[in-house]
Amino acid sequence: MDARKPLDMFAVSLTAVLCLCFGLQQIVLKVAAPDMAPILQISLRSGMSALLVWLYMVCRGEKLNLLANGIWKPGLLAGVLFSLEYLMAGEALRYTSASRTTVFLYTSPIFAALGLHVLEKTERMAPLQWVGILLAFSGIALAFFGQGGSADAAHGHQMLGDFLALMAGASWGMTTVVIRVSRLAYVSAKQTLMYQLVAAFVLLLVSAVCLQQTAFTLTPRLVGSVVFQATLISFAAFLAWFWLLRHYQASRIGVLAFMTPLFGVVLGYWLLHDPLEPGFLQGAACVLLGIVLVSGYAWIGQGLRRLWPFSRFQA
Repeated sequence: MDARKPLDMFAVSLTAVLCLCFGLQQIVLKVAAPDMAPILQISLRSGMSALLVWLYMVCRGEKLNLLANGIWKPGLLAGVLFSLEYLMAGEALRYTSASRTTVFLYTSPIFAALGLHVLEKTERMAPLQWVGILLAFSGIALAFFGQGGSADAAHGHQMLGDFLALMAGASWGMTTVVIRVSRLAYVSAKQTLMYQLVAAFVLLLVSAVCLQQTAFTLTPRLVGSVVFQATLISFAAFLAWFWLLRHYQASRIGVLAFMTPLFGVVLGYWLLHDPLEPGFLQGAACVLLGIVLVSGYAWIGQGLRRLWPFSRFQA
């Protein structure tokens, strides 16, 4: 029997706040990009967050053993995939808008569902979920190519940025698969997060050096960006998210996560004046609906069975 609770007002409110924070992530990176390259910002925030997580574990008397037998290999793989996600997301922000980056990045549940369908027998997808997959990929194509009358050069740069953001979403999805099908599924969320943060700090710092993106200008805007990301996004928000998943029904939390790209699009338009082409908005709507069908299948099934008790719908 699932000991996790159904959503209550506190859980819904906390999820909304966390989605708002996650939606701000790309906005803040983009705002501070003139002062420091996004991948270097992410590297620094990851190092600071790793230190905060370690101090938190020390205060709670929890042990951290990143080299434990049977765990360090999937932990390293998860860390590399996590680093690739943010490397591509950071580079995407150089070529496309924060709004578009957020939408393509948050296609990750689609890629995770496909990977788990192949590797985990208990995660086989139902017909309604395949409809969601088809709808999401149709939305990706519509958002990707429905870019209006931009100039050829700008159009090409935007397509490159969109593709990098989409690959970042795929990498995030594969990170989820690794965590679910390996021994990482049985260790604390804080230790799993540490693998990802430490790997991102090291690998993104090396990437910034190799790509010659280490120049920066120390400004209040940059300091605020890195501190916000390190303390609120990579530390507090991630730990709160893991707490929610541990105490409430994950499928329902996953459905509400669609608010993150929604917040990202609205905030990008409001704060950065990101252009919102009709094709992109239509595609983004299809992507969000597809994610809801894939992630919220069990919840949708429960609702249908309540409405039609004699339905053959199987969750």
